[in-house]
Amino acid sequence: MHHLPRLEPEAYQGFAVVFWTIPLERRATGWLNSDFHRWFRELLLHAASRESLACPAYVLMPDHKHVVWMGLRLRSDQLRAMRFLRKYLDREFSERGAPGQFELQKQSHDVVLREHERAQGAFAKACFYVFDNPRRAGLVEHPNQWPYLGAVLPGYPFLKPLKEEFWPDFWKLYWRLREEVAGQKKPKEDSGVGGEEG
Repeated sequence: MHHLPRLEPEAYQGFAVVFWTIPLERRATGWLNSDFHRWFRELLLHAASRESLACPAYVLMPDHKHVVWMGLRLRSDQLRAMRFLRKYLDREFSERGAPGQFELQKQSHDVVLREHERAQGAFAKACFYVFDNPRRAGLVEHPNQWPYLGAVLPGYPFLKPLKEEFWPDFWKLYWRLREEVAGQKKPKEDSGVGGEEG
C-alpha cells in the first residue's frame, strides 16, 4: 500500500500547527449537509478535548475536508487526534451510504507549519486560504456564504472566523488556554503562534 511521506511523530506533537486535508476515495460527493456539519463539529470538539487542540479553521467541501489544528499542551498529539477523527468519520460514512459509497482515502494529507509561517499575519492569511476554498471552487462568491466552515475551541462555541474581531479574540483565548512552559514567556496579546509580531 502506498503511503504519503510523514515527518517524525514529534513534528505533530506539542505546540505543532498542522494543516490537514481529508479527501474521500473517488472524490465521492452526496454526504455533505447541515446534519453532517453539526455532527462533524461535535466530533472536532471531542478530538480537540482529547488531545488539547485548538482548531482556528475548518471547511467541509463536497468531496474533502480541511482542518487546521494547533497543539495547546506538550502532550498534544495530532496523529492520535487524526486517527480518532478518521475512525468516527469512517463509521459515519459507512452508515450514510451503500457499502463502499463513501470512504476516506487511506491517508490524510498534512502540512506542518514552520516558525515563519506561524507568525500572526502569515497564519491568518493561510487560514483564510482554507476558508476561501468554496469560492475558488466556484461554489459561492464569498466564503461567508458557505455554511460548512468554522472554528472549534473547547469552551468557546460562538467564534465566527470570518468576522473582523475573530483573530484578536482567538489569540487571547489561545494564549489563555495554552500550557505554560518553564522558561518560556507568553507573548503580549495578539502576537501570533510563535510569539512574534507578523
